[in-house]
Amino acid sequence: MNELKGIKIGYALTGSYCTFAKAFEQAERLVEMGAELIPIMSENAAATSTRFGSADENIKKLKEISGKDIICTISAAEPIGPKNMTDIMVVAPCTSNTANKLAMSITDTAVTMAVKSHLRKGKPVLLAIASNDSLMGSAKGIGMLFGSKNYYFVPMVQDDINEKPSSLVADFSMLPQAVSAALDGKQLRP
Repeated sequence: MNELKGIKIGYALTGSYCTFAKAFEQAERLVEMGAELIPIMSENAAATSTRFGSADENIKKLKEISGKDIICTISAAEPIGPKNMTDIMVVAPCTSNTANKLAMSITDTAVTMAVKSHLRKGKPVLLAIASNDSLMGSAKGIGMLFGSKNYYFVPMVQDDINEKPSSLVADFSMLPQAVSAALDGKQLRP
C-alpha cells in the first residue's frame, strides 16, 4: 500500500476536538500508504484539553504517527513554503473559524500560516470541515473557498440534521481518496 509513497503532506489539526480520533486514524492510513506527514496544530488545538483527550495526549499521538515534532507556532510554520516542505496541505479537522480566516487571508495561527506559506508555491490545500455552524454565518467563507484556486474539500455531510441542523462534518474515511484527487487537481465527488 504505497499509493502515496514520497508525498509530503502537511497535516494540520484545528479545534474540532470531537473529530480528533478520526483525524488520527486517517493520519495513520496516510502513513501506511507511504506518505510523510509534517504535523501541525493550531495553538488552541495544541494547548486545549477536552473530554475528547488532553492536549498532551493529542500532541503525543500525532508525534507518534508522524515521527516528527509538532509545528504549533506561526514562526515555525512560516518556512513551509520557502523550504518546499509539503506537496499538499491537509487541514483535518478544519473548523469554520479556520476556513473563514483562510477565505479572508487572515494569518493568525500556526495552521493559517502553514496554509498561506504552502500556497505560495501554488500547491493544493485539502480541507476536512468539521463545525457546528457551517451552514449559518460561516457558510459564506466556506463558499468562497469552494471557488478559490488550489482549495479542495473532503466530501462532507450534515452529521445530525435534527439536533445540529447547521453542522457539517467531513467524511474522514474519504480523506486518503480526497488527497489523491487534490494532488491530481480534482475535487473528489462522493
